[in-house]
Amino acid sequence: MHQARIRCIKKSYQLAVPYTTRPKRVNETSGTDYNFVTVEQLKAFEANGQVIEKRQYLTTKGIWYYFTLKFDVSDDKDYILITTLDGAHGIMEHYGSDMVHIVYLIVDDKTRLLRCIERESKQLNPDYQEVCRRFIADQKDFRESKIKSFKNVHYIDTSCDIENCLQKWQQIYNS
Repeated sequence: MHQARIRCIKKSYQLAVPYTTRPKRVNETSGTDYNFVTVEQLKAFEANGQVIEKRQYLTTKGIWYYFTLKFDVSDDKDYILITTLDGAHGIMEHYGSDMVHIVYLIVDDKTRLLRCIERESKQLNPDYQEVCRRFIADQKDFRESKIKSFKNVHYIDTSCDIENCLQKWQQIYNS
């Protein structure tokens, strides 16, 4: 999981749920995991100027889009958004680089791949070829040199216990 945090020195935070045109997986909830929409809905959002960043992926099932709609950073909240580094870059272009902090969760490759395989095994029609495509694409999308090109990057090593990860999150968020 990769997270970009929009920081405005606010009192609380909430999840900004990203959008996708990919099909919903078993156990996912629209509006919580993603907002699942059609390509036609994406085009309508774009026509209305609501899309601030968009990515497209050629998957084993066709082209899927992931995107973020504008959200109001003038309210009394910080927003947490799970996205890619390209997504974070688009958000920085819209809101300004000082407004965005990247919280990068370090997960070893074996753990990440096994989690993806386990999640995929719960689907009605598991697509392990897509798991492999995604894993390889993530290696490129989240390479260290790309991460270091960002101004406000914070790291949490998830190899420690959950309490230490939560403490690190609090340190980052409160700084």
